[in-house]
Amino acid sequence: MTLTFRVDESGGRLDVFLSQRCPELSRSRIQALIAEGHVTMDGAPAKSAARLRHGQTVSLFVPPPAATALEPQPMELVIVHEDEDLLVVDKPAGLVTHPAPGHPDQTLANATLAHCPDLKGVGGELRPGLVHRLDKDTSGLIVIAKNDNAHAGLSAQFEERTVSKEYLAVVAGCPEPERAVIDAPIGRHPRDRKRMAVVSTGRPSVTEYRVARRLRGYSLLDVHPRTGRTHQIRVHMASIGHPVAADVIYGRAAPGLDRHFLHARRLAFDHPRTGERLELECGLPDDLQAFLDEAAPAR
Repeated sequence: MTLTFRVDESGGRLDVFLSQRCPELSRSRIQALIAEGHVTMDGAPAKSAARLRHGQTVSLFVPPPAATALEPQPMELVIVHEDEDLLVVDKPAGLVTHPAPGHPDQTLANATLAHCPDLKGVGGELRPGLVHRLDKDTSGLIVIAKNDNAHAGLSAQFEERTVSKEYLAVVAGCPEPERAVIDAPIGRHPRDRKRMAVVSTGRPSVTEYRVARRLRGYSLLDVHPRTGRTHQIRVHMASIGHPVAADVIYGRAAPGLDRHFLHARRLAFDHPRTGERLELECGLPDDLQAFLDEAAPAR
């Protein structure tokens, strides 16, 4: 894809400018694209340290990923729904959704390719059939398209925000008000490129939450992300002073939890072939249920 931006303020570095505008790309990835000649300023190649002038046009070309063979790797899947077009699974915590640096295999993508060999090539070599993702330590529902038509139909629904997603989250303290919408842009953290943050130059991000139950030192929330940014719920809850329990990146550890308390429990969308509205649900995994039971206030 090619992205074009108009510079609105003079003096900044080219790589910093693009990092702020493209939070889905790491700073090192942007610098590599610049070095490879994929970035121009007013039509001319530029260097990472080039200084910007007001009114300039910056264009970034992101080439398709190099073809990489994704090997089928059988593993047990908890299947919530399956038909000729779709597969919906309850992803366990600890399982990476698709190959990434540090996780070349043993991912959900490898497992689904073993379950559905015809997925190869649907939506891309590295993410066959995947139209959304969950963080490694977030459990819950993921939908996978089995063919190109289903992939296009589901991708359009995610893009148009007609897919309903509901998460259960336990957060520190009790948010006030008990029901609210957090509307705050999210982008790469300005100093730590491995983290996301609420930043003025980020992408529009909206999260709705409701306190479902007060606990000892925590609150159980029903959370509906209206957009789908990286770490969105975790960043938004931390931004209002109520980080997700045991989220050591955006909050702190919690006794009794080995991973953050975030579970994608409901997913609703229109079937890409029939148009029927599918509403799917999965229960809390044992580790989160045990923590919830322990944190429940005494009756």
